[in-house]
Amino acid sequence: MTLVIDTIPAAAPAAPPVSLPSLVGLDREKLGRALAAVGVAERDLRMRVNQLWHWIYLRGALDFDEMTNVSKHLRATLAQAYSLARPQIVVEQVSQDGTRKWLLRLPADTPGEKPHEVECVYIPESDRGTLCVSSQVGCTLNCSFCHTGTQRLVRNLSAAEIVAQVMVARDRLGDYPGRDRAIGPGLPTEGDRLVTNIVFMGMEVAPMLAISLHAVRDDLRDVLVPINKKYPLAQLLEACRTYPAASNAKRITFEYVMLKGVNDSPADARALVRLLEGIPAKINLIPFNPWPGTQYECSDWETIEKFSDIVFRAGYASPVRTPRGRDILAACGQLKSETEKLSARERLALRAMAAAAE
Repeated sequence: MTLVIDTIPAAAPAAPPVSLPSLVGLDREKLGRALAAVGVAERDLRMRVNQLWHWIYLRGALDFDEMTNVSKHLRATLAQAYSLARPQIVVEQVSQDGTRKWLLRLPADTPGEKPHEVECVYIPESDRGTLCVSSQVGCTLNCSFCHTGTQRLVRNLSAAEIVAQVMVARDRLGDYPGRDRAIGPGLPTEGDRLVTNIVFMGMEVAPMLAISLHAVRDDLRDVLVPINKKYPLAQLLEACRTYPAASNAKRITFEYVMLKGVNDSPADARALVRLLEGIPAKINLIPFNPWPGTQYECSDWETIEKFSDIVFRAGYASPVRTPRGRDILAACGQLKSETEKLSARERLALRAMAAAAE
Protein backbone atom coordinates (compact mmCIF):
# COMPACT_ATOMS: atom_id res chain seq x y z
CA MET A 1 0.00 0.00 0.00
CA THR A 2 1.26 3.46 -0.90
CA LEU A 3 0.09 6.00 1.64
CA VAL A 4 1.37 9.49 2.39
CA ILE A 5 -0.25 10.82 5.55
CA ASP A 6 0.09 13.90 7.76
CA THR A 7 2.55 15.57 5.41
CA ILE A 8 2.98 19.34 5.31
CA PRO A 9 4.42 19.95 1.82
CA ALA A 10 7.56 22.07 1.74
CA ALA A 11 6.64 23.52 -1.65
CA ALA A 12 3.37 25.06 -0.49
CA PRO A 13 3.18 28.86 -0.92
CA ALA A 14 4.26 30.42 2.35
CA ALA A 15 2.07 33.00 4.04
CA PRO A 16 3.62 36.47 4.07
CA PRO A 17 5.35 37.48 7.33
CA VAL A 18 2.82 40.29 7.78
CA SER A 19 -0.85 39.37 7.37
CA LEU A 20 -1.97 41.19 4.24
CA PRO A 21 -5.31 40.69 2.49
CA SER A 22 -4.99 38.21 -0.37
CA LEU A 23 -6.18 38.94 -3.89
CA VAL A 24 -6.68 35.22 -4.51
CA GLY A 25 -10.37 34.41 -4.95
CA LEU A 26 -11.53 37.94 -5.80
CA ASP A 27 -13.74 38.56 -8.82
CA ARG A 28 -13.05 41.33 -11.36
CA GLU A 29 -15.12 43.92 -9.51
CA LYS A 30 -13.27 43.36 -6.24
CA LEU A 31 -9.89 43.30 -7.99
CA GLY A 32 -10.83 46.70 -9.43
CA ARG A 33 -11.62 48.04 -5.98
CA ALA A 34 -8.31 46.72 -4.65
CA LEU A 35 -6.41 48.45 -7.45
CA ALA A 36 -8.29 51.70 -6.99
CA ALA A 37 -7.47 51.60 -3.28
CA VAL A 38 -3.73 51.72 -4.05
CA GLY A 39 -4.07 54.61 -6.47
CA VAL A 40 -4.57 53.06 -9.90
CA ALA A 41 -6.34 55.60 -12.10
CA GLU A 42 -9.88 54.79 -13.19
CA ARG A 43 -8.89 54.91 -16.88
CA ASP A 44 -6.35 52.12 -16.25
CA LEU A 45 -8.48 49.88 -14.06
CA ARG A 46 -9.85 47.60 -16.79
CA MET A 47 -6.41 46.87 -18.21
CA ARG A 48 -4.86 46.28 -14.80
CA VAL A 49 -7.73 44.02 -13.71
CA ASN A 50 -7.24 41.92 -16.85
CA GLN A 51 -3.53 41.65 -16.09
CA LEU A 52 -4.10 40.52 -12.52
CA TRP A 53 -6.81 38.09 -13.62
CA HIS A 54 -4.43 36.51 -16.14
CA TRP A 55 -1.55 36.14 -13.69
CA ILE A 56 -3.60 34.93 -10.73
CA TYR A 57 -6.07 32.55 -12.36
CA LEU A 58 -4.50 31.53 -15.67
CA ARG A 59 -0.83 31.45 -14.65
CA GLY A 60 -1.12 30.71 -10.94
CA ALA A 61 1.30 33.49 -9.90
CA LEU A 62 2.65 33.09 -6.37
CA ASP A 63 4.43 36.45 -6.26
CA PHE A 64 3.75 39.86 -7.80
CA ASP A 65 7.27 39.87 -9.30
CA GLU A 66 6.14 37.12 -11.70
CA MET A 67 3.79 39.62 -13.38
CA THR A 68 6.26 40.73 -16.04
CA ASN A 69 3.85 42.95 -18.00
CA VAL A 70 2.95 44.94 -14.87
CA SER A 71 5.22 47.90 -14.08
CA LYS A 72 7.79 47.47 -11.31
CA HIS A 73 6.28 50.39 -9.45
CA LEU A 74 2.79 48.87 -9.40
CA ARG A 75 4.17 45.44 -8.47
CA ALA A 76 5.94 46.99 -5.49
CA THR A 77 2.83 48.95 -4.52
CA LEU A 78 0.67 45.79 -4.67
CA ALA A 79 3.20 43.81 -2.62
CA GLN A 80 3.04 46.41 0.14
CA ALA A 81 -0.77 46.29 0.36
CA TYR A 82 -1.76 42.77 -0.67
CA SER A 83 -0.58 39.19 -0.97
CA LEU A 84 -1.27 36.21 -3.23
CA ALA A 85 -1.48 33.85 -0.27
CA ARG A 86 -3.59 30.72 -0.44
CA PRO A 87 -5.10 28.90 2.55
CA GLN A 88 -2.40 27.11 4.53
CA ILE A 89 -2.00 23.41 3.78
CA VAL A 90 -2.04 21.66 7.16
CA VAL A 91 -2.03 18.10 5.85
CA GLU A 92 -1.71 16.57 2.39
CA GLN A 93 -2.57 12.91 1.90
CA VAL A 94 -2.20 10.75 -1.21
CA SER A 95 -4.20 7.55 -1.55
CA GLN A 96 -2.89 4.37 -3.12
CA ASP A 97 -5.32 5.01 -6.01
CA GLY A 98 -4.02 8.53 -6.65
CA THR A 99 -6.78 10.41 -4.84
CA ARG A 100 -5.39 13.44 -3.00
CA LYS A 101 -6.84 15.21 0.02
CA TRP A 102 -5.84 18.55 1.51
CA LEU A 103 -6.74 19.87 4.95
CA LEU A 104 -6.69 23.65 4.57
CA ARG A 105 -6.58 26.31 7.26
CA LEU A 106 -8.49 29.49 6.43
CA PRO A 107 -7.56 32.89 7.88
CA ALA A 108 -9.49 33.71 11.06
CA ASP A 109 -12.65 35.76 10.55
CA THR A 110 -11.53 38.28 13.16
CA PRO A 111 -8.18 38.88 14.91
CA GLY A 112 -7.61 36.49 17.78
CA GLU A 113 -10.30 34.06 16.61
CA LYS A 114 -9.42 30.43 15.99
CA PRO A 115 -9.04 29.81 12.23
CA HIS A 116 -11.39 27.38 10.51
CA GLU A 117 -10.31 24.33 8.54
CA VAL A 118 -11.86 22.57 5.55
CA GLU A 119 -10.96 19.69 3.26
CA CYS A 120 -10.95 19.34 -0.50
CA VAL A 121 -10.32 16.18 -2.52
CA TYR A 122 -8.92 15.57 -5.99
CA ILE A 123 -10.04 12.39 -7.79
CA PRO A 124 -8.03 11.58 -10.94
CA GLU A 125 -9.17 9.47 -13.88
CA SER A 126 -7.29 8.76 -17.11
CA ASP A 127 -9.30 11.35 -19.05
CA ARG A 128 -10.33 13.87 -16.37
CA GLY A 129 -9.68 15.15 -12.88
CA THR A 130 -12.50 15.99 -10.46
CA LEU A 131 -12.01 18.34 -7.54
CA CYS A 132 -14.54 18.17 -4.68
CA VAL A 133 -14.50 21.47 -2.80
CA SER A 134 -16.00 22.38 0.55
CA SER A 135 -18.77 24.96 0.56
CA GLN A 136 -19.23 25.03 4.34
CA VAL A 137 -17.30 24.52 7.55
CA GLY A 138 -19.21 21.55 8.95
CA CYS A 139 -22.70 20.41 7.97
CA THR A 140 -26.28 20.86 9.19
CA LEU A 141 -27.70 17.49 8.13
CA ASN A 142 -26.12 15.10 10.68
CA CYS A 143 -26.64 12.03 8.50
CA SER A 144 -25.85 9.09 10.76
CA PHE A 145 -23.77 7.24 8.15
CA CYS A 146 -21.66 10.29 7.22
CA HIS A 147 -18.43 11.27 8.97
CA THR A 148 -18.80 14.87 7.79
CA GLY A 149 -22.18 15.06 9.49
CA THR A 150 -20.59 14.53 12.91
CA GLN A 151 -19.06 18.02 12.64
CA ARG A 152 -21.44 20.85 13.47
CA LEU A 153 -22.05 23.62 10.94
CA VAL A 154 -19.92 26.68 11.71
CA ARG A 155 -20.60 28.85 8.65
CA ASN A 156 -20.84 28.94 4.88
CA LEU A 157 -17.66 29.69 2.95
CA SER A 158 -17.30 32.81 0.87
CA ALA A 159 -16.86 32.62 -2.89
CA ALA A 160 -13.21 33.65 -2.45
CA GLU A 161 -12.61 30.79 0.03
CA ILE A 162 -14.10 28.28 -2.39
CA VAL A 163 -12.04 29.60 -5.33
CA ALA A 164 -8.92 29.49 -3.14
CA GLN A 165 -9.38 25.73 -2.70
CA VAL A 166 -9.19 25.33 -6.46
CA MET A 167 -6.04 27.45 -6.50
CA VAL A 168 -4.38 25.25 -3.87
CA ALA A 169 -5.21 22.08 -5.78
CA ARG A 170 -3.88 23.49 -9.04
CA ASP A 171 -0.71 24.65 -7.24
CA ARG A 172 -0.04 21.19 -5.84
CA LEU A 173 -0.84 19.44 -9.12
CA GLY A 174 1.19 21.83 -11.26
CA ASP A 175 -1.92 22.63 -13.28
CA TYR A 176 -0.58 25.95 -14.63
CA PRO A 177 1.60 26.71 -17.66
CA GLY A 178 5.27 26.42 -16.78
CA ARG A 179 4.71 24.59 -13.47
CA ASP A 180 6.05 21.12 -12.77
CA ARG A 181 3.20 18.64 -12.83
CA ALA A 182 2.54 16.24 -9.99
CA ILE A 183 3.44 12.60 -10.46
CA GLY A 184 1.71 9.59 -9.02
CA PRO A 185 -0.80 6.80 -9.73
CA GLY A 186 -3.98 7.49 -11.65
CA LEU A 187 -3.31 11.07 -12.76
CA PRO A 188 -4.97 12.07 -16.06
CA THR A 189 -2.93 11.27 -19.14
CA GLU A 190 -5.21 13.01 -21.65
CA GLY A 191 -5.79 16.72 -22.21
CA ASP A 192 -3.99 19.82 -21.05
CA ARG A 193 -5.74 20.25 -17.69
CA LEU A 194 -5.51 18.16 -14.55
CA VAL A 195 -8.55 19.80 -12.91
CA THR A 196 -11.38 19.48 -15.43
CA ASN A 197 -14.47 19.10 -13.18
CA ILE A 198 -15.45 20.74 -9.89
CA VAL A 199 -18.09 19.33 -7.55
CA PHE A 200 -19.95 21.33 -4.90
CA MET A 201 -21.50 18.74 -2.62
CA GLY A 202 -24.00 20.18 -0.15
CA MET A 203 -24.76 23.19 -2.34
CA GLU A 204 -27.39 23.92 -5.05
CA VAL A 205 -25.96 26.01 -7.88
CA ALA A 206 -28.77 25.72 -10.49
CA PRO A 207 -27.18 23.66 -13.31
CA MET A 208 -27.79 20.22 -11.74
CA LEU A 209 -29.66 19.02 -8.66
CA ALA A 210 -28.53 16.12 -6.47
CA ILE A 211 -30.64 14.76 -3.60
CA SER A 212 -29.27 12.75 -0.68
CA LEU A 213 -32.07 10.15 -0.51
CA HIS A 214 -30.62 6.98 1.07
CA ALA A 215 -33.95 5.50 2.21
CA VAL A 216 -37.41 4.80 0.85
CA ARG A 217 -39.32 4.99 4.15
CA ASP A 218 -39.73 7.96 6.44
CA ASP A 219 -38.99 6.00 9.62
CA LEU A 220 -35.60 4.90 8.26
CA ARG A 221 -34.75 8.20 6.59
CA ASP A 222 -35.51 9.98 9.87
CA VAL A 223 -32.54 8.03 11.29
CA LEU A 224 -30.19 8.19 8.30
CA VAL A 225 -30.94 11.78 7.22
CA PRO A 226 -32.48 13.57 10.22
CA ILE A 227 -33.65 16.58 8.17
CA ASN A 228 -36.30 14.17 6.89
CA LYS A 229 -38.23 14.90 10.09
CA LYS A 230 -38.72 18.45 8.82
CA TYR A 231 -39.07 17.63 5.12
CA PRO A 232 -40.45 14.05 4.80
CA LEU A 233 -40.30 12.02 1.63
CA ALA A 234 -43.69 13.03 0.26
CA GLN A 235 -42.83 16.72 0.54
CA LEU A 236 -39.31 16.21 -0.85
CA LEU A 237 -40.45 14.22 -3.87
CA GLU A 238 -43.30 16.61 -4.66
CA ALA A 239 -40.70 19.38 -4.79
CA CYS A 240 -38.63 17.24 -7.15
CA ARG A 241 -41.63 16.57 -9.42
CA THR A 242 -42.27 20.30 -9.71
CA TYR A 243 -38.61 21.32 -9.93
CA PRO A 244 -38.59 23.63 -12.97
CA ALA A 245 -35.16 22.57 -14.29
CA ALA A 246 -35.88 18.84 -14.29
CA SER A 247 -36.11 17.19 -17.70
CA ASN A 248 -34.90 14.11 -19.52
CA ALA A 249 -31.87 16.12 -20.59
CA LYS A 250 -31.24 17.40 -17.07
CA ARG A 251 -32.22 14.64 -14.69
CA ILE A 252 -32.20 14.92 -10.90
CA THR A 253 -29.52 12.74 -9.35
CA PHE A 254 -30.54 10.77 -6.27
CA GLU A 255 -27.69 9.64 -4.05
CA TYR A 256 -28.26 6.31 -2.30
CA VAL A 257 -25.64 4.91 0.07
CA MET A 258 -25.63 1.11 0.31
CA LEU A 259 -25.78 0.03 3.97
CA LYS A 260 -25.63 -3.68 4.75
CA GLY A 261 -28.91 -4.99 6.09
CA VAL A 262 -30.35 -1.48 6.41
CA ASN A 263 -31.56 -0.20 3.03
CA ASP A 264 -30.20 -2.66 0.46
CA SER A 265 -32.88 -5.31 -0.03
CA PRO A 266 -34.66 -6.08 -3.33
CA ALA A 267 -37.84 -4.77 -1.68
CA ASP A 268 -36.05 -1.46 -1.04
CA ALA A 269 -34.99 -1.32 -4.69
CA ARG A 270 -38.55 -1.88 -5.91
CA ALA A 271 -39.87 0.72 -3.45
CA LEU A 272 -37.27 3.18 -4.76
CA VAL A 273 -38.53 2.72 -8.29
CA ARG A 274 -42.12 3.34 -7.19
CA LEU A 275 -41.07 6.36 -5.16
CA LEU A 276 -39.37 8.08 -8.11
CA GLU A 277 -42.12 7.40 -10.65
CA GLY A 278 -42.60 10.43 -12.90
CA ILE A 279 -39.33 12.13 -11.95
CA PRO A 280 -36.56 12.38 -14.59
CA ALA A 281 -33.91 10.74 -12.44
CA LYS A 282 -30.59 9.01 -12.18
CA ILE A 283 -29.72 6.99 -9.06
CA ASN A 284 -26.13 6.94 -7.87
CA LEU A 285 -25.52 3.85 -5.74
CA ILE A 286 -22.71 4.58 -3.30
CA PRO A 287 -20.95 1.70 -1.50
CA PHE A 288 -20.69 2.82 2.13
CA ASN A 289 -17.24 4.12 3.01
CA PRO A 290 -16.20 3.15 6.56
CA TRP A 291 -14.86 5.53 9.18
CA PRO A 292 -13.74 4.99 12.78
CA GLY A 293 -16.66 4.62 15.18
CA THR A 294 -19.39 4.04 12.60
CA GLN A 295 -22.14 1.51 13.28
CA TYR A 296 -22.68 0.74 9.59
CA GLU A 297 -21.13 -1.70 7.12
CA CYS A 298 -21.01 -1.65 3.34
CA SER A 299 -23.44 -3.91 1.48
CA ASP A 300 -21.96 -6.99 -0.15
CA TRP A 301 -21.05 -6.47 -3.80
CA GLU A 302 -23.55 -9.11 -4.96
CA THR A 303 -26.31 -7.30 -3.06
CA ILE A 304 -25.37 -3.97 -4.65
CA GLU A 305 -25.41 -5.52 -8.13
CA LYS A 306 -28.88 -7.03 -7.56
CA PHE A 307 -30.17 -3.70 -6.29
CA SER A 308 -28.71 -1.89 -9.29
CA ASP A 309 -30.20 -4.40 -11.71
CA ILE A 310 -33.73 -3.93 -10.34
CA VAL A 311 -33.46 -0.15 -10.66
CA PHE A 312 -31.90 -0.37 -14.13
CA ARG A 313 -34.58 -2.74 -15.47
CA ALA A 314 -37.18 -0.20 -14.34
CA GLY A 315 -35.64 2.34 -16.72
CA TYR A 316 -33.36 4.34 -14.45
CA ALA A 317 -29.61 4.72 -14.83
CA SER A 318 -28.13 3.24 -11.66
CA PRO A 319 -24.33 3.48 -11.75
CA VAL A 320 -22.38 2.18 -8.78
CA ARG A 321 -19.84 4.77 -7.68
CA THR A 322 -16.31 3.42 -7.42
CA PRO A 323 -14.91 4.19 -3.96
CA ARG A 324 -11.81 6.39 -4.17
CA GLY A 325 -9.40 7.43 -1.43
CA ARG A 326 -10.90 5.23 1.30
CA ASP A 327 -7.49 4.69 2.90
CA ILE A 328 -7.07 8.43 3.60
CA LEU A 329 -10.72 9.16 4.57
CA ALA A 330 -11.23 11.04 1.29
CA ALA A 331 -14.16 9.04 -0.06
CA CYS A 332 -17.79 10.13 -0.07
CA GLY A 333 -19.06 10.59 3.48
CA GLN A 334 -15.63 10.30 5.10
CA LEU A 335 -14.50 13.94 5.16
CA LYS A 336 -14.17 15.76 8.45
CA SER A 337 -12.06 18.87 8.80
CA GLU A 338 -11.32 18.78 12.52
CA THR A 339 -7.60 18.69 13.26
CA GLU A 340 -7.81 15.95 15.85
CA LYS A 341 -5.31 13.32 14.75
CA LEU A 342 -6.30 9.66 14.71
CA SER A 343 -4.56 7.46 17.23
CA ALA A 344 -2.29 4.69 15.99
CA ARG A 345 -4.99 2.14 16.84
CA GLU A 346 -7.61 4.11 14.88
CA ARG A 347 -5.26 4.35 11.89
CA LEU A 348 -4.79 0.58 11.86
CA ALA A 349 -8.54 0.05 12.19
CA LEU A 350 -9.21 2.46 9.33
CA ARG A 351 -6.75 0.72 7.02
CA ALA A 352 -8.23 -2.67 7.94
CA MET A 353 -11.76 -1.41 7.17
CA ALA A 354 -10.60 0.05 3.86
CA ALA A 355 -8.87 -3.19 2.87
CA ALA A 356 -11.89 -5.29 3.85
CA ALA A 357 -14.21 -3.07 1.83
CA GLU A 358 -12.19 -3.37 -1.39
